[in-house]
Amino acid sequence: MSAATTRSRTPDRLCAEAVDLARSAAEEAAAPGVVGEHAGLISEGDRVVTHFFECKELGYRGWRWAVTVARASRAKIVTLDEVVLLPGPDALLAPEWVPWSERLRPGDMGPGDLLPTDAEDLRLEPGFSGTDEPAPNSAVSEGMAELVEAEDAEVTARTPANLPVVPSRGSITAVAEELGLRRARVLSRYGLHVAADRWEEAYGAKTPMAQAAPASCVSCGFLVPIGGSLGQAFGVCANEFAPADGRVVSLTYGCGGHSEAAVMPKPPRPAPPVIDETRVDPFPLRPAPDSGSVPVTADEDSAELGHS
Repeated sequence: MSAATTRSRTPDRLCAEAVDLARSAAEEAAAPGVVGEHAGLISEGDRVVTHFFECKELGYRGWRWAVTVARASRAKIVTLDEVVLLPGPDALLAPEWVPWSERLRPGDMGPGDLLPTDAEDLRLEPGFSGTDEPAPNSAVSEGMAELVEAEDAEVTARTPANLPVVPSRGSITAVAEELGLRRARVLSRYGLHVAADRWEEAYGAKTPMAQAAPASCVSCGFLVPIGGSLGQAFGVCANEFAPADGRVVSLTYGCGGHSEAAVMPKPPRPAPPVIDETRVDPFPLRPAPDSGSVPVTADEDSAELGHS
């Protein structure tokens, strides 16, 4: 570090005493009434001192006006260097800036919003080459055209005047467009994996809804299959009453809206009564008289009828 950038521990006396000059400069740069008390000074180097003043402006709690003054060697006059508003140790600061690509979250996009993708996005890979050059073994490739020209030269002993122009229908771009595959980029293996993990976490077998479901989506009639490799593990729910209607769900997901859960369980039937046939329990046939006599039971009544 050079001597010019080394801070002197002892501030210059004349620069340290120039508090009024520093305050006037701060008040000129700031709005009226927002420059507070003198909050100290530091030595920036030889004959260079920075004075700090409290900032009373709303929204800048803990900030300070920093006024740097200096004087030339052997000079008696202190001059103004710069005035700036700086945050103090306890200043209220805005959160650290985060790039939009890291700040964006699912569901943040609204109508009319555009989300550009990075050229090196790991979730995508080239969908087709985009070149009009046919395959090397194609009948209209440059190599094959040269072979045909050589054969014609041997047979006719002369070079053909003009070879036919490669038809646009034989180009890779035309074939890709005809098959519906003309996309600059498609999902890479990494993009497929992160999408599958995200969908599995939201509508997968480990969710509470799936744990309590009567059956999984793989046997549900409301499941709409999807194509591609993701169709081996996911589908789209088409049950308007299901919690995942219109969502991509795992085949192991499930809910109470399963198509085969329409048969309601039968109400529980009480157990049949149990009759003990090993003993006879006497019970009265008629109420006892007011005289306090013992009520006649079924056994005694049968005995009286037998003796009469």
